[in-house]
Amino acid sequence: MGDTRFVPGLIHAAFHEPGTALYRWVQGVVWALILLSIVLLGVEFVVTGAGERNLAPGWARTLEAVDVVVLVLFGIEITLRLASWRPGELAFFQMGPARALRTHLAGRLRYALQPLNLIDIITVLAVLPQLRALRALRLLRLVRLQGLFRYNNPLTGVLRAFEENRLLYTGAFSLLGLCVALGGTSIYLAEGAGAHPNPGIGTLRDGLWWALVTITTVGYGDIAPVTGLGRIIGGVLMVSGMFMLALFAGIVGSTLLSVVMGIREEGYRMAGFLDHVVICGYEEGSRLLLDNLGQELDPSSTDVLLFAPTERPPNVPNEFTWINGDPTKEGELDKVHLHKARSVVIVGPRSVPPAQADATTILTAFTIRRWLGRHPDNVRRRRPLHLVAEILDHENVDHARTAGADEVIETTNLGFSLLSHAVVQHGTADLMSRVVGHGFSSLYVGRMPDGIQAPIPFLDLAQALRASHGVLLIGFKDSEGKDRINPDSSAQVGRGDKLLYLAERERLARV
Repeated sequence: MGDTRFVPGLIHAAFHEPGTALYRWVQGVVWALILLSIVLLGVEFVVTGAGERNLAPGWARTLEAVDVVVLVLFGIEITLRLASWRPGELAFFQMGPARALRTHLAGRLRYALQPLNLIDIITVLAVLPQLRALRALRLLRLVRLQGLFRYNNPLTGVLRAFEENRLLYTGAFSLLGLCVALGGTSIYLAEGAGAHPNPGIGTLRDGLWWALVTITTVGYGDIAPVTGLGRIIGGVLMVSGMFMLALFAGIVGSTLLSVVMGIREEGYRMAGFLDHVVICGYEEGSRLLLDNLGQELDPSSTDVLLFAPTERPPNVPNEFTWINGDPTKEGELDKVHLHKARSVVIVGPRSVPPAQADATTILTAFTIRRWLGRHPDNVRRRRPLHLVAEILDHENVDHARTAGADEVIETTNLGFSLLSHAVVQHGTADLMSRVVGHGFSSLYVGRMPDGIQAPIPFLDLAQALRASHGVLLIGFKDSEGKDRINPDSSAQVGRGDKLLYLAERERLARV
């Protein structure tokens, strides 16, 4: 408790670390409050319909008091959630105190303006008597019920569509506001304070109301122009309203269609993505890659972007973001913000001969490394981008490494090697397929725990890790990058070496 970072760390874990027991406990309490809040709202509707004369004395006041308590607890929850939010740029980039402060403020503001958080903030305002009608917005908290949908949550898809096209919506609403402001001001100057005043337009607010009703083609009829100039202004607004409706119909239609069909706008920029994974060259037949990646990563906490020059295949789950672009062109790479990505996977195309597929993979790797080398933010990264490339022809492995690939996977050669080896060594292919997969005693890479003195002989380290962490150490990668698999028992393992081990789940801290 003497550590000043202890309490902030617990608060951050309670609201932003889904893997912790504290987070699950807090979420359980929050959902209990949400259900209680909805029940109270339903009871109030019934009570209002029944009439207060049929209620027991003090019952209405009790309901109101409980509702206020629930709203106060919601206010505490959203306050702690916003206060404990840590912008990812702080851990991803090195920055000075002034830049860190700006990042803190800007990051928290962006986080607070996210749709679900904004709904929570508006809902809490219902604690004020004059804003009690906002309590109905708490029903929108049901959007958080991710578990009701096995594969794709359509509500999440709608929110993602608004987030991805926020610039488009901002432009459309700004144009609407400009037309309303011009029309409302014009009608007020023409008929609100002119020689022939309109009895329905006494203030500028009346003019703005009339302009909004007119341009949206609602036409309540409570206010109508009485002069020739006013009718001209009204006619211009009516015609503008027709174009405005067509504009919004096109925007809403295209964005909601992108949710249903999985199509993303080519100019999409994901400024909110950080520490994400980019898959270049995805094809419709590569669905198995997404299934396995979904087992290794949690798509709800790690964004996975599919970057290819084709339209989104219909079998891609909604939790994966599709970006239309060509990864072999430097001008297209900014779409996926590679300078903020954790890893890149380059998938070789199957629709062309292997030599051509490898040429595309090598060109993609070279383009990515060249683009990153010239990006100013790349030098501030704490860890370099990890690039994994798939090669179909063994002769092109060295070319891919030269182009900048950190790891090269020879999928065709690997498959045939497993088949050939299984002919002589029965059972090895089945075992290796499990080892490299998820959900079995899989292969992991980690760093040496802090409690072990280094350097240390390999055998001693293996025995210590077996006793303390229950893992099977099979080798390590030394400081020169050389792989040492099943080394001599006396081989010295240093503090900075990467440990290769087998375990049912990740036991050692990730490198």
